[in-house]
Amino acid sequence: MRVITQNTVGDAAVLQVADVDKPRPQAGQVLIKVGAAGVNPVDVAVRAGWFPLLGEPPFTLGWDVAGTVEEVGAGVTEFAPGDEVLGLISFPEAGNAYAEYTVAKADELIKRPASLSVEEAAGLPCVGLTSWQALVGLAGLEAGQRVLIHAAAGGVGHLAVQVAKARGAHVIGTASAAKHDFVRGLGADELIDYRTQDFGDVDPVDVVFDLVGGEYAERSAKVLKPGGVLVTAIGGNPGLTEERAAELGIRFHVVSVRPSAVDLAQVVGLKVHVEQVLPLADVVKAHELIASGRTSGKIILVP
Repeated sequence: MRVITQNTVGDAAVLQVADVDKPRPQAGQVLIKVGAAGVNPVDVAVRAGWFPLLGEPPFTLGWDVAGTVEEVGAGVTEFAPGDEVLGLISFPEAGNAYAEYTVAKADELIKRPASLSVEEAAGLPCVGLTSWQALVGLAGLEAGQRVLIHAAAGGVGHLAVQVAKARGAHVIGTASAAKHDFVRGLGADELIDYRTQDFGDVDPVDVVFDLVGGEYAERSAKVLKPGGVLVTAIGGNPGLTEERAAELGIRFHVVSVRPSAVDLAQVVGLKVHVEQVLPLADVVKAHELIASGRTSGKIILVP
């Protein structure tokens, strides 16, 4: 089968197509014929060596997958060959989703509903789980609360807006003006053009979900109500510490996404915006698009 591999860390050009043996599922695993794989910023960070999650190359990237069960390992009863599935697989270990086939633990997968195309399904797991685990698991977002979501048009952001609205929150999103209609269509109540407006002028909020990091964190902390919570997904440059958060009278968390079929079932009904679908061999272009920071929704690879 074909996979995308790399023998060193570096720019997107290190990604190469290779031929390897098809894996076999072990106990508790299923073999998936990959229909589509999602590309996420963490993929770019690992490839470049900024986030040495998988150790030294060679390795195969990719954790978001949707496809068809081809074979099940011993003890797997919830899936059978032919089932359409999706999931965030093996994270933070190698998921090997940039491939024609991959294996996954059965308890990381759910069946793909007919409402999602295979490309949409591949775009959902990482961003959907990150949003749910941040806003519900860590922030405890409740109906009637006000939430500020930075980078609301991006991969995580556009799912976070939907999660927050589904919880009954008042949603304020930051995005460039050109993307306001898109984010408003997802349910956002207020939009801020970060290029021309200061989000520090908004009325106090209960929750901030920071998908930018750096200096955004301290600025965001100052728009929180006393006792409010700031959750960031930017673990490498969160821009705030728990000690500083305590001084400001707020709570602070860094969300580290984890595979969970239970949590994934909570977000599988949300809308996934797929900006572009590319063949596996165009993985370099996919990484360049993600690295630009200008994409809305998700970039998807198909074998």
